[in-house]
Amino acid sequence: MRPGLRGRGVGHPPRRGGTTLRDLVERALNLALVRGAWYADVRIVHRRTQVVEVKNGAVEGLSEDESLGFGVRVLANGAWGFASSARLEPAEVDRVTALAVQIARASARVPGRQPVHLGPPVTHVATYRTPVQVDPFAVPLERKVALLVEASRAMQQAPEVRVAKASLECQRERKVFGNTEGAFIEQEITETGAGLEAIAVGPDDVQKRSYPNSFGRHQATKGYELVEALDLVGHAPRVGEEAVRLLTAPPCPSGVTTIILDATQLALQVHESCGHPAELDRVLGTEASFAGTSFLTLDKRGTFRYGSEIVNITADATIPGGLGTFGYDDEGVPAQRTPLVREGLFVGYLMSRETAALLGLPSNGCMRADGWNRIPLIRMTNVNLEP
Repeated sequence: MRPGLRGRGVGHPPRRGGTTLRDLVERALNLALVRGAWYADVRIVHRRTQVVEVKNGAVEGLSEDESLGFGVRVLANGAWGFASSARLEPAEVDRVTALAVQIARASARVPGRQPVHLGPPVTHVATYRTPVQVDPFAVPLERKVALLVEASRAMQQAPEVRVAKASLECQRERKVFGNTEGAFIEQEITETGAGLEAIAVGPDDVQKRSYPNSFGRHQATKGYELVEALDLVGHAPRVGEEAVRLLTAPPCPSGVTTIILDATQLALQVHESCGHPAELDRVLGTEASFAGTSFLTLDKRGTFRYGSEIVNITADATIPGGLGTFGYDDEGVPAQRTPLVREGLFVGYLMSRETAALLGLPSNGCMRADGWNRIPLIRMTNVNLEP
């Protein structure tokens, strides 16, 4: 029996039949050790998502999805193995855990690979819940639809606005995490967002305008109070009018000049040019999807100049409302604030336990998985250019 998990004062999650989710976590961890793993962690994830979409005053899309399952990640013979399932049953937990260990042992046979080290143990026992003033799932669907219909129609005060879209999305993810080092963490992350989009059509041009972001919907770790604060109906006429005005607006002048970036464009530049390159798995060549690898090689830490001395960039998973805000990452490491660029110099990476150990550093809590059926990867938290 793995010591130290029971009796620590953390309330059990809801039961499935006669077995708690905590019982299933313990079962998997204990079996992984019996099967020869020297480390294991388990994530049980329940995700609920609701999306409402309105176009030209009529409901275009309405969906409500739920996903529930678990994933087991193990280290055996110095290599990773991972397996998952949507069946939360003791026999299935046993099968998936054994499969994860089997995959780890097979991975360890790859020639030339180096054994994985994780650095200091993670032993936190904790709970975290997104602060929410108004539960988005408690707001009646009819109220949400009525808001979007009214906002959509308010954008179409000019006949040139041929398409007026309004959308809303709510998501809640409940996660249970445990590892063989003694950690046991329960989290509930709630996201809510909404936005507008108007498309105007003229004789020779088509233009689009959106709110509150250039790409439309704004999403945050908040409740329905965010939707109310956005005042979609109040901003809708302006969004439609601006789309129409763009049809006859003169072209932007060309040339070398000084420009002022608005918040969404600045956020995109920081995200792509500073956030993704600092993800240490991209630097090490173990991840290249979507954003590619990185130019921030290990020799550039502390020497590469990103900007002038007034440039400071941080990754902060503790900012209230941020989409990269949580209590603990998917390795059980607490959310934290990490400097990436200080006085213009690149000083830090976004790291996992494994990659941080390669540099002799502790993890700064950037490992997150997209659901129960995928392994966690280094994913940037809230990366910000400081004032």
